Amino acid sequence: MKLLKYSLFFLLAAVSITSCTRKETLPDPDTITGLGGDTWVNGPIDNWILQNYVDPFNISVKYKWDQSELALNKQLVPPKEEKVIPLMQSIKSVWIDNYVAEAGTMFFKKYSPKFFVLVGSAQYNTNGTITLGQAEGGRRIELFVVNDFNIKGMPGYKKADTATVKMQIHTIEHEFGHILHQTIMYPLEFKKITVGLYTANWNNLSDEYAHSEGFVTSYAMSGTDDDWVETISILLIEGKDGFDRLVNSIQGTNSNGTTAATAQARLRQKEAMVVNYYKDVWGIDFYSLQKRTRASLEALLY
Repeated sequence: MKLLKYSLFFLLAAVSITSCTRKETLPDPDTITGLGGDTWVNGPIDNWILQNYVDPFNISVKYKWDQSELALNKQLVPPKEEKVIPLMQSIKSVWIDNYVAEAGTMFFKKYSPKFFVLVGSAQYNTNGTITLGQAEGGRRIELFVVNDFNIKGMPGYKKADTATVKMQIHTIEHEFGHILHQTIMYPLEFKKITVGLYTANWNNLSDEYAHSEGFVTSYAMSGTDDDWVETISILLIEGKDGFDRLVNSIQGTNSNGTTAATAQARLRQKEAMVVNYYKDVWGIDFYSLQKRTRASLEALLY
């Protein structure tokens, strides 16, 4: 270790001596790629983001590739630029516009995340799960699988990829639900509805089994906070009719001995708590928001 330090010292000394004997013009630091001087002329995507996100809501959207913004130990790919505007326009129409209509611009500007980072692929985890989106501190959202996104009418596609579009919107509604409950907590009584059924092994369970225990998805079984926001997200993207179908699809008694009636009652309790929370805490008519959200989503898909 000492030899390495000494060798480095002598090398630096030699470089210093050499540099003092030559006169060279050093490059302008602002022109060296990667040192803070990287610039590009705003194009149609940048101008669209400025007009639809930055100016009205102070939300930035980063689509130019920068691995340092993400997990360095994951294999990820950049988003395709032709996907950026359709994706962000869809998010605006289904998420932003409907919250603004129900709660006002000031509400949305105050609580919305301020930075989106777009990634073309999914993030695969060592436990076999896939990360489709994640929020950090309520101010930043990383949104994955951008390259699989397509809606009705997009060039090159015969029809919308319903599963991917719903998954993307689900992710946004899920993460925004976290921001709201981290600002003002949901009722503690919610934690008691399915107490004792949360598990770290949720990824080994099917959504159908989760339904039979009173959860909207298997991921909702990972903990009470995710149960809360998964319930919000499913209620919004599936709409009232879709949620009613989910509840009514539960039949019989599951392997844990839980009856359909018990599971259905749990889901209805959770629905009621979400509706009351939105009204009492935020002054939002949740059923009106739900109706708007579902209609906006259907317009993208069908």
